Amino acid sequence: MLRQRLNEALKQAMKARDARAVSTLRLVLAALKERDIAARPRGVTDGVDEAEIVDMLQKMVRQRRESIALYEQGNRPDLAKAEAEQIAIIEAWLPRQLDEAELAAAVDAVVGELGAASLKDMGRVMAALKERHAGQMDLAKAGARVKQKLG
Repeated sequence: MLRQRLNEALKQAMKARDARAVSTLRLVLAALKERDIAARPRGVTDGVDEAEIVDMLQKMVRQRRESIALYEQGNRPDLAKAEAEQIAIIEAWLPRQLDEAELAAAVDAVVGELGAASLKDMGRVMAALKERHAGQMDLAKAGARVKQKLG
């Protein structure tokens, strides 16, 4: 289970005295705890599932990429480097992401299967992509690709 592996990785990072990994994994585990607490009113008492953990990790990576862009604009390469190091640690826990060619092929396949012809079908296409390739693609990039294909 991903949750257990994250806890074990934190212990290993602490033993190895890897400060960047320790701080990053603590951030991840704190965010996971927040998700667990937020899910309690929905009746989820034993913690969120793997798919939601992967979604959380992807959001953390996106946030850090946005921070890197802002730090570079503000001429703070030291902070941008720290964010990039965090991204590398977090991405190690994510499933392999589809490259541009694979993403395009997946979009083409779903559009063809569903017979999508206009932007009105975008919701159905995105739902199918999310179901089939959860955690393997950046849905923002996929959305842009679908819009281009249907638009």
